[in-house]
Amino acid sequence: MAHRGRQNADDLLAAALAAGKTAREAATSAGVAERTVFRRLADDPFRRRVSELRAAMLGAAAAGRLADTMTSAADLLRGLLADPDPDVRHRAAVKVIELGAKLGELTDLERRIAGLEAATDSQKGVTDGP
Repeated sequence: MAHRGRQNADDLLAAALAAGKTAREAATSAGVAERTVFRRLADDPFRRRVSELRAAMLGAAAAGRLADTMTSAADLLRGLLADPDPDVRHRAAVKVIELGAKLGELTDLERRIAGLEAATDSQKGVTDGP
């Protein structure tokens, strides 16, 4: 049972450090001594885990910001469809059609891959349940 407590503390500690907390702040949030933070950071697998968590957090944040930006870009593109300049309207329409076709292709590929994975899993006898 002691190992589980250490694992829980390691999980909290790694998450706190990955989020950018100082050693003191991370120690407090994980319920460990500050000295423990430095001892754990000397352990290569733990340090790699913190780096992986940090990369995942940054990736998720970047993906969220990119999604927001893409929404704004799509709104701008839609607005250009009403531009008084016929050349601008034409280029906007072409871009909307190109992007719509690409999105449709990617969505179809994703659906087909998911179907192939499901068929492969069922052939192997893999289930999602316990």
